[in-house]
Amino acid sequence: MKQIAIYGKGGIGKSTISANVAAALGERGLDTWYIGCDPKADGSMTLLGGRKIETFLERLRSSTNENSPAYVEGFNGIKCIETGGPIAGVGCAGRGIIVAVQELHKRYFTNEIDVIIYDVPGDVVCGGFAAPLREKFANEVYIVTSGEYLSLYAANNIVRGLENLKVNLGGLICNSREIRNEERIVSEFAKMIGSHMIGFIPRDPIVRECENRGKTVIEGAPQSPQADVYRRLADAILKNTNLRIPKPIDPDEIRVLLRENE
Repeated sequence: MKQIAIYGKGGIGKSTISANVAAALGERGLDTWYIGCDPKADGSMTLLGGRKIETFLERLRSSTNENSPAYVEGFNGIKCIETGGPIAGVGCAGRGIIVAVQELHKRYFTNEIDVIIYDVPGDVVCGGFAAPLREKFANEVYIVTSGEYLSLYAANNIVRGLENLKVNLGGLICNSREIRNEERIVSEFAKMIGSHMIGFIPRDPIVRECENRGKTVIEGAPQSPQADVYRRLADAILKNTNLRIPKPIDPDEIRVLLRENE
């Protein structure tokens, strides 16, 4: 069973990539679980035809049948769960993640599952958002970034958390913002932290068009070049053996890297 967590700063396109990777794996016939850890509970919507589902704990509370599944099946049988969180300004979202992942592993997760994908917001400074790693429920991390300073800065913070937690980084995924020399910048940054760039996702309007229809690109535009980009990324993650604990760099080194590639 491959258990991965995908991290990245807010707005970097992490959920879009997570859902499309899950869709590509489901397309292969693999038993795939998507675990959305955002309090907004909206990451799985493109796997579910645009539908927003109850959170894991809500489903447990509302079910009258103890054998009723706490997940909802989406595209190609992908099992979707949203851990959810409290309403804005009240409580700790991280606590919901901790309770949900502990219960999920107790009830559902067995070696018969092929892949579990945790789609986690922000970085790992919050104990709750680090729950999949702290609880040893994910042992392989991918960081979504772009070639912009703030995105790389956030990625470097995540790397610092992985080093502290002694968790392996599987690589960086560059979600392009079409800046100059972006692929080279992210590739060089990856080497600086002791990792590699496992995938480059070009910017394509087909992504937004499919999301507007409540679909991943894999489902909504399966013959498109962008769908093949996500398939190649999913394949690279499945086959990846280049796993190692990364080393953060001084943030000033990021600025030097960007200036050298202006």
